[in-house]
Amino acid sequence: QAQLVESGGGLVQAGGSLRLACAASGSIFSINAMGWYRQAPGMQRESVARITKGGSTNYADSVKGRFTISRDNTKNTVYLQMNSLKPEDTAVYYCNAEHVKKTYWGAPFDVWGQGTQVTVSS
Repeated sequence: QAQLVESGGGLVQAGGSLRLACAASGSIFSINAMGWYRQAPGMQRESVARITKGGSTNYADSVKGRFTISRDNTKNTVYLQMNSLKPEDTAVYYCNAEHVKKTYWGAPFDVWGQGTQVTVSS
């Protein structure tokens, strides 16, 4: 079974930086897009950034110019470099892999990571 393991969360002061990583493991033939979502207390989960297998990216307006998503297809790993962090970036960050296939003919499915806490102090 495919799984995602996130790392890199923590506590940082406003204006600081963190780098999140998410590695996919298990029986994986291919992954289409990968992305990062976040959920603050009492709020709905929202998309932060997404990157396709070909490298096309999109970002939430609130993080454009501050966050950068990248991907290493050889390692099935996606990264999120977060700069100029703000207290409002505080949330649990979740990694997502879309259209994961175990074999060429296999049915695609999505996978979510367990989440990593990011806390930005003012």
